[in-house]
Amino acid sequence: MRYFGTKEDAVIELYHQDPAGTLATTRLIMDTPALCARHREKQHCWWPELARALAERTAAPRSTELVLSVRVAAALDCLNIAVDHWTASDGRLDLVELLDEAFTALAPR
Repeated sequence: MRYFGTKEDAVIELYHQDPAGTLATTRLIMDTPALCARHREKQHCWWPELARALAERTAAPRSTELVLSVRVAAALDCLNIAVDHWTASDGRLDLVELLDEAFTALAPR
């Protein structure tokens, strides 16, 4: 199952455009506590916009703010974990496949 199509791939476009540069930058961020903290803080600032977008796309008529926040947190964690695995593989693994695998792990069986 593909969770990322052309529109959603914009999130990881840089990984495709410049894999070596993105890998070096990602390692720098991950290995520098202040940069890593700022990166996570920046992602946290995305939550309201992501929650709004999710609310517009969801079939559930009244998803609560809590439910939307949990889903946004899970999505960002899937992204971060996939990037961690991609980085650990020195960019040899396919990031889109890692993202698909991460989101599939959340899908109800």
